[in-house]
Amino acid sequence: MDKHTLLQNLAREANEKGLFTGTWLFAENGEIISKGAVGWKDPENTLPVLEDSVFDLASVSKQFTAAAVMLLRRKGLLGLDDEITKFFPELPYKGVTIRHLLTHTSGLPDYMNWVCQLAEKENTIPDNSAVIRFLTESGKEPLFQPGEKYSYCNTGYCVLAAIIEKVSGVKFEDFMRDNLFEPAGMHATRVYHPRKDGTVIENWARATVYENGRYLLPEDSQKDAYAVPLDGEAGDGYVYSNIFDLLTWDKVLRAGTLLTPEEQEIMYTPSVKIPDYGEEDVGYGFGWVIFNGPELGRVLSHSGGWAGVSTWYGRYLDANRVMILLCCRDAVDGRGGDAFFPAMSAIGRGEEPKPLTCIEDIAVSDPDRSRWESYCGKYEPYPDDNYIDEVFMKDGELYAKVVTETGYRYETKLYPLEDNTFGIKEYDVEIAFSDGCMTCDGETVKKLS
Repeated sequence: MDKHTLLQNLAREANEKGLFTGTWLFAENGEIISKGAVGWKDPENTLPVLEDSVFDLASVSKQFTAAAVMLLRRKGLLGLDDEITKFFPELPYKGVTIRHLLTHTSGLPDYMNWVCQLAEKENTIPDNSAVIRFLTESGKEPLFQPGEKYSYCNTGYCVLAAIIEKVSGVKFEDFMRDNLFEPAGMHATRVYHPRKDGTVIENWARATVYENGRYLLPEDSQKDAYAVPLDGEAGDGYVYSNIFDLLTWDKVLRAGTLLTPEEQEIMYTPSVKIPDYGEEDVGYGFGWVIFNGPELGRVLSHSGGWAGVSTWYGRYLDANRVMILLCCRDAVDGRGGDAFFPAMSAIGRGEEPKPLTCIEDIAVSDPDRSRWESYCGKYEPYPDDNYIDEVFMKDGELYAKVVTETGYRYETKLYPLEDNTFGIKEYDVEIAFSDGCMTCDGETVKKLS
């Protein structure tokens, strides 16, 4: 299998279909097998993405926060089973430990909406201390008792950043630079807050969102406007890096020069199974998703997603392989975009990738429209980040009005798949109509009018 050609061709196909704009790197035994860059790093399509372009890693950043915790543990400045009230006595969440924060088992509520409202109220971009304010001032109850179950929690990693800053006595950004990135030789990697601080990042592949048929910066977006007020947070994201530094990070970890093998083994031991993976035995350690495969052995990975950003970093510990995928643009088709990263990963594993199928590839070309009018009307909201508020006809086609978690509303075309089932471009979901009801993502709601 010529992995370089397969990876290169797939990345170029994805770029041509509007599914991937960014860089990739695949290495085996420390040697680069394939690398490349496709697309533009600005909304105007004037600046090409380069192989060494720097990307917002989004939640791939969490492994670095976890590594910083392990360094401070070695110095005796904190313990994994220390409760967070040891560092912030004002927090009304008893029994939550650093270990709970690292493994998403804390039960802490999500900070994002509250901090966005704070930013609007105070006309500023708050720094990470706003998350501590949220936990002390919001009155939000814990989602569950500490350690009771797994629930992905960005709040926990922001609290970790605040603890790192408090016990080290230096700013989180400076600690990460001086104790992780520079010692590891990752000279292009930093914690940045470009919107809050007005930072100019050299060779930055700027995140670009797709909205109303055009590309925009998050600063100009309604759909992803949250990216600006949340730009001052830390720990759960906001590390910027490139494919070469991430390859260096893998090599440094394998050498055991920054974190010892014993410390890494603690990080790579799953504390809890992640329920969303179905029958597969996939767990979460400290900033890593962990899977033991029958052929390639232990695989550590993490994905990241933010406004205009999608990333994936996979380290095959036993097979000594690395796959890095960094994307700085929304996919114009969610179904096809969701298929790209798994297809690239399949090639890295030596498997045949599944095709990049977009909604228009599978939509019925000449559907029976006789019942479409009966689907039109307002519907009950359902418990999801995005929900369909109304279905209507326009120019002979069926459309829906979608409401996002932040209240942003947009129209989207419904593509007929079979009988009474439809899909949309924005993300891979099936919407079915029957007897005055609509089912989407397993939730069934009634038509109101």
